[in-house]
Amino acid sequence: MSENDIENVYDAVVIGGGPAGLTAALYLARARYRVLVVERERFGGQITITSEVVNYPGVLSASGEQLTDTMRRQAESFGAEMLLATVTSLDLAGDVKVVRTSRGDIRCLAALLATGASPRGAGFAGEDEFRGHGVAYCATCDGEFFTGREVFVVGGGFAAAEEAVFLTAYASHVTILVREDDFSCAKATADAAYANEKITVRTNARLLAVEGDSVVRGVRWLDCSTGEEHEFFSADGGPVGVFVFVGYTPATSLVAGMAELDPQGHVLTDERQMTSADGLFAAGDVCQKRLRQVATAVGEGAATATEMERYLKAARERTGIVPRQPASRVRDAAEKPVPARAAAPGVPGAPIDDAMAAQLQTVFSRMQSPLVLRLHLNGGDVSAELRAYMDALAAQTDLLSVDEADVAADDPAELPFVEVVRSDGTPSGLAFHGVPGGHEFTSFVLGLYNVSGPGQPIADADRQAIARIARPVGLRVLVGLSCTMCPDAVVACQRIAADNPLVTADVYDVNRFPALRERYDVMSVPCLVVDDGTGERVSFGKKGLSEVLALV
Repeated sequence: MSENDIENVYDAVVIGGGPAGLTAALYLARARYRVLVVERERFGGQITITSEVVNYPGVLSASGEQLTDTMRRQAESFGAEMLLATVTSLDLAGDVKVVRTSRGDIRCLAALLATGASPRGAGFAGEDEFRGHGVAYCATCDGEFFTGREVFVVGGGFAAAEEAVFLTAYASHVTILVREDDFSCAKATADAAYANEKITVRTNARLLAVEGDSVVRGVRWLDCSTGEEHEFFSADGGPVGVFVFVGYTPATSLVAGMAELDPQGHVLTDERQMTSADGLFAAGDVCQKRLRQVATAVGEGAATATEMERYLKAARERTGIVPRQPASRVRDAAEKPVPARAAAPGVPGAPIDDAMAAQLQTVFSRMQSPLVLRLHLNGGDVSAELRAYMDALAAQTDLLSVDEADVAADDPAELPFVEVVRSDGTPSGLAFHGVPGGHEFTSFVLGLYNVSGPGQPIADADRQAIARIARPVGLRVLVGLSCTMCPDAVVACQRIAADNPLVTADVYDVNRFPALRERYDVMSVPCLVVDDGTGERVSFGKKGLSEVLALV
């Protein structure tokens, strides 16, 4: 292998940036191995949607996002590299493994699968029909849609008990339907639900169906101990919320047919945390385990990294390949911070700190064409926030500039928003209504990268499908800034608009535009509205590029 090839080989690629993956990356990087963490959405994983973590040892209380952001920065401080991309396939044959991603192929001596799991459906009548219209799976993302309303929680584990308590901040009352005799989680967590005056716990209860028109108006459930059916319909005819927390489906489709899985889809590992595929390790919620908590994920990540160190040492000796650390380690940057070129002090979520500035430079250094961030403002507080945010972002690179549009022709209901305009004055089709903070900051930056070029690599089939769109199509994505499932849909829609001038992608912070929320009966995000001139089609839930193209 040539010197140039060795420069591009990693010791380990960690697939998934949740607590298990970040911990493994920290341990491997600290042991002086070159490691890359590839995450498709947002570093931190499922725990980022938890508003308060109080049972992680050594941390009295923190949000899931705060906790995992510290983990990420710790891993980076030891030299771990981070990449936002989607892993599409693995080639584990031979000594050098290949991890194929939406941003190119990555070669390594070993890989760690830490992709976690996604919420599982409960299977009651109407669950799919009313998904996004009253049936939800994320309390942090969708709880506020049910302010002052009756809410039902389905499930009897840790998530059901904890999220039910969280939902009392919005709901008028919460009823938990537990299928067994009692909760299956820790007694302290269950006791908090039992003690809450706004919560009623129904044990031996199974949800049969949800009913309604455009939204859920009522529920029917069965008392399994008596055989008696019960129903609840809101007295005023308003919506009823149903939150499902019945476990998770492991994200192991990437290794199906490659590594041995159990009947539930969890990847099986040996005592070293290695799968049945040589050089492929696994940790976290993709594995068989009795307790799925941040603490267990972190412990598993640390133990797996230690086993990987032994494997990597032998792989280096066997192949003669010793991956080289990048010329400038992130740890050096942590010790001598690179100053941000600008910040937006006082703007919630907007300041561009040193760590964020360093990440932005990685993207902006690859951009090819200049862009204009054209502001459409209405003079309100949100407009001031948006202006400060865009000024701070543009200050990071000479390829971005900010100007302000004449809004006389704009629909006031659409303001404020920023549209991305090419340097020759032609619209790119991308616009964000509100302020692209929270989980949408990264997707907004990726939108800029895709418009400026070269853009993220995509499959040939998707590229051809985008090119075949021959009629005007408007894509509206209604998002919540705290939602971890929204960025995929946003990036997909923006990519289609960036590549095809007949397509527009408008993203809305749903909390800033209540009229749209009411128009489409939005009770869950992301909500995608496709308008191709023949009428609007509304779809809810997490979607990638191919899934959005199928709707278009």
